[in-house]
Amino acid sequence: MARPAEPVQPVWRRRLWLHVLLFLLTAFSTTTLGARLAFNFTHNLPPFDLEHDLMVFLQVFRNPAILQEGLPYSITLLLILTAHEFGHWFACVYHGIDASLPFFLPAPTFIGTFGAFIRFRSAVKGRQELFDVGVAGPLAGFAFAIPAMGIGLALSKVVPGIGLQGEMQLGTPVLMRLIELWLFPGAAAADVYLHPVARAAWVGLLATALNLLPVGQLDGGHIVYACFGEKHSKVSLAVIAMLVPLGFIYWPWWFWAVILFFWGRRHFTVFESGPLGKGRWQLLALTLLIFVLSFIPAPVLYNSDQTFLP
Repeated sequence: MARPAEPVQPVWRRRLWLHVLLFLLTAFSTTTLGARLAFNFTHNLPPFDLEHDLMVFLQVFRNPAILQEGLPYSITLLLILTAHEFGHWFACVYHGIDASLPFFLPAPTFIGTFGAFIRFRSAVKGRQELFDVGVAGPLAGFAFAIPAMGIGLALSKVVPGIGLQGEMQLGTPVLMRLIELWLFPGAAAADVYLHPVARAAWVGLLATALNLLPVGQLDGGHIVYACFGEKHSKVSLAVIAMLVPLGFIYWPWWFWAVILFFWGRRHFTVFESGPLGKGRWQLLALTLLIFVLSFIPAPVLYNSDQTFLP
């Protein structure tokens, strides 16, 4: 007698170990980096000193207890990234689109991660579904970044000249700067020492802005294709062209422009094109506002007069 066939597990269940492993590695890298950020903040050291900051990845093996100091940063950042990716995922589930669970990307960098992403495993039928999936992630991530930014800035402090010490400082998005001016009237951006929770919110805003670039298959590209169809390619080219002059104030924009021009302009075809409805056009306006408030022309500023502190 033939044995009954074993039930086939869904793909996401068969690869669940990989998603969990990547998440745990990202939790480790962000918590480790967060411990150094917390140490620097407590002792009024330069926010970033890469020569010493990356040493924390070795120190943590000698003294694992320091990881607890990095939890405020890592938990905040992972909540924002997870909200963003599961915003996409739940929109896919709602519309019957097969999508992977989020893949988190650990990295020993000054933010501790390269972000996260999900993959479509089935076709997207119509522009309404594409719009909903594209917009859900940025809206969910931004919703978590706002309270994190408020809490983080409330815990921040003014240390005159702190931003000009060390190797680099972070640019400030419009929304964060407005809140800084409210909490610390008259303080220059370089004088506001961001608490690690605020730095996690900063990363969340940067990720939101980059994903909302209306190019290719980024979230913004999905939204533009859903709204304007084949005009998507012209919008993509216009945005890539705008990155060229931005490169004069922050050279990595040139790298982004090259990558997007050669590999990121195309979008997969969506055949059904019914009306989006008034609500989605209003959400388009909201995402444009979120992009403006989150975008940072020069995310990283390198100090010409570097001061290295131990």
